[in-house]
Amino acid sequence: MVTTVRESPAGAADVQALRVLVVDDEPSITQLLAMALRYDGWNVHTAATGEDAVAAVRSFLPDVMVLDIMLPDFDGMQVLSRLRHNGAHVPVLFLTALDSVDDRVRGLTAGGDDYMVKPFSIEELVARLRALVRRSQMQRGRLPNPILRVGDLVLNEDSYEVERAGEPIELTSTEYELLRFLMRNERRVLSKAQILDRVWNYDYGGKPTVVELYISYLRKKIDAGRAPMIHTVRGAGYVLKPAE
Repeated sequence: MVTTVRESPAGAADVQALRVLVVDDEPSITQLLAMALRYDGWNVHTAATGEDAVAAVRSFLPDVMVLDIMLPDFDGMQVLSRLRHNGAHVPVLFLTALDSVDDRVRGLTAGGDDYMVKPFSIEELVARLRALVRRSQMQRGRLPNPILRVGDLVLNEDSYEVERAGEPIELTSTEYELLRFLMRNERRVLSKAQILDRVWNYDYGGKPTVVELYISYLRKKIDAGRAPMIHTVRGAGYVLKPAE
Protein backbone atom coordinates (compact mmCIF):
# COMPACT_ATOMS: atom_id res chain seq x y z
CA MET A 1 0.00 0.00 0.00
CA VAL A 2 1.31 3.44 -0.92
CA THR A 3 0.63 6.13 1.64
CA THR A 4 0.95 9.89 1.54
CA VAL A 5 2.32 11.74 4.52
CA ARG A 6 -0.07 14.64 5.11
CA GLU A 7 1.36 18.00 4.18
CA SER A 8 1.01 21.05 6.35
CA PRO A 9 -2.16 23.10 5.83
CA ALA A 10 -0.04 25.76 4.15
CA GLY A 11 1.73 23.21 2.00
CA ALA A 12 0.27 24.52 -1.22
CA ALA A 13 2.01 27.82 -0.68
CA ASP A 14 5.34 26.18 0.16
CA VAL A 15 6.30 26.04 -3.50
CA GLN A 16 9.91 25.06 -2.85
CA ALA A 17 9.04 21.77 -1.15
CA LEU A 18 11.02 18.87 -2.61
CA ARG A 19 9.31 15.52 -3.20
CA VAL A 20 10.87 12.40 -1.69
CA LEU A 21 9.66 8.80 -1.90
CA VAL A 22 10.68 6.63 1.07
CA VAL A 23 10.51 2.87 0.42
CA ASP A 24 10.97 0.52 3.38
CA ASP A 25 8.91 -2.33 4.80
CA GLU A 26 9.70 -1.35 8.41
CA PRO A 27 6.97 1.07 9.61
CA SER A 28 9.28 2.46 12.30
CA ILE A 29 11.80 3.50 9.63
CA THR A 30 9.27 5.08 7.26
CA GLN A 31 7.55 6.94 10.12
CA LEU A 32 10.86 8.26 11.45
CA LEU A 33 12.05 9.41 8.04
CA ALA A 34 8.68 10.89 7.10
CA MET A 35 8.58 12.93 10.31
CA ALA A 36 12.16 14.17 9.96
CA LEU A 37 11.83 15.03 6.27
CA ARG A 38 8.46 16.71 6.72
CA TYR A 39 9.98 18.81 9.51
CA ASP A 40 12.71 19.84 7.07
CA GLY A 41 10.09 20.97 4.56
CA TRP A 42 9.87 17.98 2.21
CA ASN A 43 6.74 16.58 0.58
CA VAL A 44 6.83 12.87 1.48
CA HIS A 45 5.31 9.67 0.10
CA THR A 46 6.05 6.24 1.55
CA ALA A 47 5.77 2.71 0.16
CA ALA A 48 6.39 -0.69 1.75
CA THR A 49 6.82 -2.93 -1.31
CA GLY A 50 8.71 -2.87 -4.58
CA GLU A 51 5.53 -2.93 -6.64
CA ASP A 52 4.08 0.06 -4.79
CA ALA A 53 7.39 1.89 -5.12
CA VAL A 54 7.37 1.57 -8.92
CA ALA A 55 3.75 2.75 -9.04
CA ALA A 56 4.49 5.69 -6.70
CA VAL A 57 7.34 6.92 -8.89
CA ARG A 58 4.91 7.15 -11.82
CA SER A 59 2.20 8.98 -9.86
CA PHE A 60 4.19 11.07 -7.38
CA LEU A 61 7.20 11.99 -9.58
CA PRO A 62 9.67 12.33 -6.69
CA ASP A 63 12.77 14.50 -6.85
CA VAL A 64 14.71 11.81 -4.96
CA MET A 65 14.09 8.36 -3.51
CA VAL A 66 15.19 6.49 -0.36
CA LEU A 67 15.12 2.78 -1.21
CA ASP A 68 15.55 -0.21 1.08
CA ILE A 69 17.16 -3.23 -0.58
CA MET A 70 15.31 -5.94 1.40
CA LEU A 71 11.63 -5.69 0.44
CA PRO A 72 8.87 -8.32 0.78
CA ASP A 73 8.11 -8.82 -2.92
CA PHE A 74 11.20 -7.97 -4.98
CA ASP A 75 14.34 -6.25 -3.78
CA GLY A 76 15.51 -2.68 -4.21
CA MET A 77 17.92 -3.64 -6.98
CA GLN A 78 14.99 -4.93 -9.03
CA VAL A 79 12.97 -1.82 -8.22
CA LEU A 80 15.79 0.35 -9.54
CA SER A 81 16.18 -1.84 -12.63
CA ARG A 82 12.48 -1.50 -13.45
CA LEU A 83 12.59 2.27 -12.92
CA ARG A 84 15.56 2.73 -15.22
CA HIS A 85 13.98 0.40 -17.81
CA ASN A 86 10.85 2.58 -17.70
CA GLY A 87 12.91 5.73 -18.23
CA ALA A 88 12.67 7.06 -14.66
CA HIS A 89 15.94 8.74 -13.71
CA VAL A 90 15.07 9.80 -10.16
CA PRO A 91 18.18 9.86 -7.91
CA VAL A 92 18.19 6.87 -5.53
CA LEU A 93 19.79 6.55 -2.11
CA PHE A 94 19.93 2.92 -0.97
CA LEU A 95 19.22 2.50 2.76
CA THR A 96 19.91 -1.01 4.00
CA ALA A 97 21.25 -3.27 6.73
CA LEU A 98 23.59 -4.90 4.19
CA ASP A 99 26.95 -3.37 5.00
CA SER A 100 29.62 -5.38 3.19
CA VAL A 101 31.81 -3.73 0.57
CA ASP A 102 30.38 -6.10 -2.06
CA ASP A 103 26.83 -5.03 -1.18
CA ARG A 104 27.75 -1.36 -1.49
CA VAL A 105 29.47 -1.89 -4.81
CA ARG A 106 26.51 -3.90 -6.09
CA GLY A 107 24.08 -1.15 -5.10
CA LEU A 108 26.08 1.62 -6.72
CA THR A 109 26.89 -0.29 -9.88
CA ALA A 110 23.20 -1.17 -10.23
CA GLY A 111 22.56 2.53 -10.78
CA GLY A 112 22.12 3.79 -7.23
CA ASP A 113 23.43 7.29 -6.54
CA ASP A 114 24.31 6.85 -2.86
CA TYR A 115 24.31 4.18 -0.17
CA MET A 116 23.75 4.33 3.61
CA VAL A 117 23.77 1.52 6.16
CA LYS A 118 21.35 1.10 9.06
CA PRO A 119 21.55 2.39 11.76
CA PHE A 120 22.02 5.82 10.26
CA SER A 121 22.13 9.51 11.10
CA ILE A 122 18.96 11.40 10.12
CA GLU A 123 20.94 14.61 9.66
CA GLU A 124 23.43 12.91 7.34
CA LEU A 125 20.68 11.25 5.32
CA VAL A 126 18.83 14.55 4.80
CA ALA A 127 22.08 16.24 3.79
CA ARG A 128 22.83 13.48 1.29
CA LEU A 129 19.33 13.69 -0.19
CA ARG A 130 19.68 17.43 -0.71
CA ALA A 131 23.05 16.89 -2.35
CA LEU A 132 21.55 14.31 -4.72
CA VAL A 133 18.69 16.65 -5.65
CA ARG A 134 21.02 19.56 -6.27
CA ARG A 135 23.32 17.42 -8.39
CA SER A 136 20.37 16.17 -10.41
CA GLN A 137 18.95 19.66 -10.89
CA MET A 138 22.34 21.01 -11.93
CA GLN A 139 22.54 18.31 -14.58
CA ARG A 140 19.10 19.34 -15.84
CA GLY A 141 20.00 23.02 -15.70
CA ARG A 142 17.37 24.05 -13.17
CA LEU A 143 19.22 24.47 -9.90
CA PRO A 144 16.91 26.29 -7.46
CA ASN A 145 18.03 29.55 -5.91
CA PRO A 146 18.82 28.94 -2.22
CA ILE A 147 18.30 32.64 -1.43
CA LEU A 148 14.94 33.78 -0.04
CA ARG A 149 14.32 37.55 -0.17
CA VAL A 150 11.51 39.60 1.27
CA GLY A 151 12.25 43.31 1.09
CA ASP A 152 15.66 43.86 2.69
CA LEU A 153 15.47 40.54 4.58
CA VAL A 154 17.61 37.75 3.11
CA LEU A 155 17.82 34.07 4.13
CA ASN A 156 20.32 31.64 2.61
CA GLU A 157 19.03 28.06 2.79
CA ASP A 158 22.46 26.63 1.98
CA SER A 159 24.51 28.48 4.59
CA TYR A 160 21.68 29.10 7.11
CA GLU A 161 22.68 32.77 7.20
CA VAL A 162 20.13 35.54 7.73
CA GLU A 163 20.59 39.26 7.35
CA ARG A 164 18.49 42.38 7.12
CA ALA A 165 19.72 45.47 5.32
CA GLY A 166 23.13 43.80 5.17
CA GLU A 167 23.34 43.21 8.93
CA PRO A 168 23.77 39.55 10.04
CA ILE A 169 21.10 38.18 12.37
CA GLU A 170 21.80 35.24 14.68
CA LEU A 171 18.85 32.87 15.06
CA THR A 172 18.26 29.64 16.94
CA SER A 173 17.27 26.61 14.86
CA THR A 174 13.58 27.04 15.74
CA GLU A 175 13.63 30.76 15.01
CA TYR A 176 15.28 29.99 11.68
CA GLU A 177 12.62 27.42 10.71
CA LEU A 178 9.85 29.82 11.71
CA LEU A 179 11.35 32.66 9.68
CA ARG A 180 11.92 30.39 6.67
CA PHE A 181 8.28 29.30 6.75
CA LEU A 182 7.08 32.91 6.97
CA MET A 183 9.38 33.98 4.11
CA ARG A 184 8.34 31.10 1.87
CA ASN A 185 4.77 32.26 2.40
CA GLU A 186 5.35 35.99 1.92
CA ARG A 187 2.16 38.07 2.32
CA ARG A 188 0.18 34.94 3.25
CA VAL A 189 -1.58 34.99 6.63
CA LEU A 190 -0.59 31.85 8.56
CA SER A 191 -2.60 30.66 11.53
CA LYS A 192 -1.02 29.45 14.76
CA ALA A 193 -2.19 25.93 13.91
CA GLN A 194 -0.49 26.05 10.51
CA ILE A 195 2.75 27.29 12.05
CA LEU A 196 2.65 24.64 14.78
CA ASP A 197 2.10 21.91 12.20
CA ARG A 198 4.92 23.05 9.93
CA VAL A 199 7.58 24.27 12.36
CA TRP A 200 6.95 22.06 15.39
CA ASN A 201 5.47 19.11 13.38
CA TYR A 202 2.18 17.27 13.85
CA ASP A 203 3.21 15.25 16.88
CA TYR A 204 4.11 18.29 18.94
CA GLY A 205 1.91 18.38 22.03
CA GLY A 206 2.48 22.03 22.95
CA LYS A 207 0.09 24.95 22.98
CA PRO A 208 -0.37 27.74 20.44
CA THR A 209 1.21 30.14 22.96
CA VAL A 210 4.61 28.80 21.89
CA VAL A 211 4.00 30.41 18.49
CA GLU A 212 3.32 33.78 20.14
CA LEU A 213 6.53 33.39 22.14
CA TYR A 214 8.72 32.64 19.11
CA ILE A 215 7.07 35.36 17.02
CA SER A 216 8.07 37.80 19.77
CA TYR A 217 11.64 36.43 19.69
CA LEU A 218 11.79 36.92 15.92
CA ARG A 219 10.40 40.43 16.11
CA LYS A 220 13.12 41.44 18.55
CA LYS A 221 15.77 40.23 16.11
CA ILE A 222 14.18 41.06 12.74
CA ASP A 223 12.14 44.18 13.44
CA ALA A 224 13.95 45.82 16.37
CA GLY A 225 14.76 49.43 15.46
CA ARG A 226 13.45 48.96 11.94
CA ALA A 227 10.16 49.23 10.07
CA PRO A 228 8.22 46.07 11.03
CA MET A 229 7.91 43.12 8.65
CA ILE A 230 6.12 40.63 10.91
CA HIS A 231 2.49 41.58 11.47
CA THR A 232 -0.33 40.16 13.57
CA VAL A 233 -3.67 39.78 11.84
CA ARG A 234 -6.06 39.75 14.74
CA GLY A 235 -8.08 36.57 14.93
CA ALA A 236 -6.28 35.04 11.94
CA GLY A 237 -2.55 34.67 12.55
CA TYR A 238 0.68 36.24 11.33
CA VAL A 239 2.05 37.52 8.04
CA LEU A 240 5.50 38.60 6.86
CA LYS A 241 5.79 41.23 4.14
CA PRO A 242 8.25 43.92 3.03
CA ALA A 243 8.43 46.95 5.27
CA GLU A 244 6.48 49.93 4.00
